[in-house]
Amino acid sequence: MSDQLQPLPAAERTLVHATRMTIRWGDMDAAGHVNNTVYFRYMEQARIDWMSAIGCAVDGSSGGEGPVIVNAHCSFLRQLKYPGEIEVLTYVGAPGRSSFQTMHVIRRLDAPEQPVAEGGAKVVWVNYAQEKSVPLAPQIRARLQPRLQAPQAPDAS
Repeated sequence: MSDQLQPLPAAERTLVHATRMTIRWGDMDAAGHVNNTVYFRYMEQARIDWMSAIGCAVDGSSGGEGPVIVNAHCSFLRQLKYPGEIEVLTYVGAPGRSSFQTMHVIRRLDAPEQPVAEGGAKVVWVNYAQEKSVPLAPQIRARLQPRLQAPQAPDAS
């Protein structure tokens, strides 16, 4: 499998988390808008919030294995400026042997119909000491897969 990150089509991703954040004055640069590097921090925080919510240790306390990001991207659609509140929606794709993709949509709370950025990252499960990928931890795979199954049609009886 290539490390190239391809955008997840809408049909192949599932919304798993939403995080709200305040745009800080210090997020802006000399051009008067949020610096492009800060969008990656917003997505990182959303990913960490989601992983923590599903019980994934992101601090290295999981017995020597855990997530690393091997590729990240962001498309900047509109400028963000202080002051304001944003929401970062986190989506995931189907898990592979040792990895899964995340996708994020960033939008202002006062204009949620207009995304300001879309991005994502490929998350690979690794053994930190060996610096090699390992199969996704069973408890993480179990938390990913139920969210990715299609909803069942209502019973016709």
